[in-house]
Amino acid sequence: MDWQQLHLQCAKQDVDLAESLLLEEGALSISLEDAGDQPLFEPLPGQSPLWDEVILTGLFTADNAQDIESAAQTIAVQVNARRVWTTALADTDWEREWMSHYAPIECTNNLWIVPKWMTPPNPEAINIMMDPGLAFGTGYHATTRLCLDWLTDQDLSDKVVIDYGCGSGILGIAALLLGAKQVYSVDIDPQAVLATKQNAERNDVDQQLQAFLPEDFAKAFEAGDIPKADIIVANILAKPLMELAPYLATLIKPQGGIVLAGLISEQLEDVISTYQPWFNLDTRHSYEKNDNHDDSHWHRLSGTFKG
Repeated sequence: MDWQQLHLQCAKQDVDLAESLLLEEGALSISLEDAGDQPLFEPLPGQSPLWDEVILTGLFTADNAQDIESAAQTIAVQVNARRVWTTALADTDWEREWMSHYAPIECTNNLWIVPKWMTPPNPEAINIMMDPGLAFGTGYHATTRLCLDWLTDQDLSDKVVIDYGCGSGILGIAALLLGAKQVYSVDIDPQAVLATKQNAERNDVDQQLQAFLPEDFAKAFEAGDIPKADIIVANILAKPLMELAPYLATLIKPQGGIVLAGLISEQLEDVISTYQPWFNLDTRHSYEKNDNHDDSHWHRLSGTFKG
């Protein structure tokens, strides 16, 4: 079966109305994308931030293409659309199409990230088998790569690691495959906690990795069931990182190592200043431009606990 797509560009305050009108016309699905180049950072659970200008795409069966062409102009007027257009979409094997967007990633020091359905290009390497799933942190984002690169440079033998803001669990799993003794992963999103557990099992490290929601982690730590960490990794965003600074200081051993990521250039000094009472964040590193993207605006900070 072939498909017909109706595209509308409108302001974010008109998105709800546009979605309703598209559904009334029989849209089978509706997708939203940025109409410009406005970044949206990882939202908190329950949040659905939108770009100022949004392109909505309604998917219809091709047999009512003529009706869609007619409805397009009517909808465009009602939602003050900047643009409206239609395109045809050929049917395909959507599962294979989705999978085709992922490929093995070679990180530093013989570490690879491999989608679970693929064969590792280098079986002798340290291969993290991942299901991208619904959680943040597949290894494709610059901030995840910055943390992975840092981990490969550490001596993790017999170390306890806390991964705060674990997403898919990739950083904790990498730490264990690189020699860590135990990892405690924490995330505010229940989907991330589930994905972390599933990916840990997929990599045969589920006996060494425990994943928690923050309140459950705090109770276990206060009860003495979780020891202080030798290393903390936190790939989140600047605002929650700054809010977490005094708490993270209670979770780490004296002179323990810490790495923070999810930071853009303008946020570095504020984060360093916030952490200064407890941590020496003395090393900065930015993501290098690659052939496909310029991610050089992403940075990490690393250092040690003063205690």
